[in-house]
Amino acid sequence: MNHLITLNTRGPACHDFTVQVRSWLADIDARDGLLTLMVRHTSCSLLIQENADPDVQADLLGWLNRIAPPADHSSMSWLRHTAEGPDDMPAHLKASVLPVSLQIPVAGGRMMLGTWQGIYLVEHRRAPHRREVAAIFQPS
Repeated sequence: MNHLITLNTRGPACHDFTVQVRSWLADIDARDGLLTLMVRHTSCSLLIQENADPDVQADLLGWLNRIAPPADHSSMSWLRHTAEGPDDMPAHLKASVLPVSLQIPVAGGRMMLGTWQGIYLVEHRRAPHRREVAAIFQPS
């Protein structure tokens, strides 16, 4: 079973879409198996992260900006790929250190996430984007 989840972003942020995934699994009456998610873009990422304290996401975004600031920042002046804007290549760099796909076991129709875990699309670009996440459930 496969599905496409569409998320609209409004700039750099961690977008929790756990509810959408949970709802799709319920719609297809998933039981036991493996869920695979893959983002269909090269300038954002997927992440399983804490969902209780929003400071975790803020700190993560801050760290990503320190390791790959926008290209208009003097420390990134060596970048050559700037045709799509000063934040595009740094977004690709961020996506290279975070996963673009996830696998989550499902038991009894429920994702086996920990108590404080959620599924996030991490947007690395400044402008709003329409992002697609491919979801595949493989029953066991």
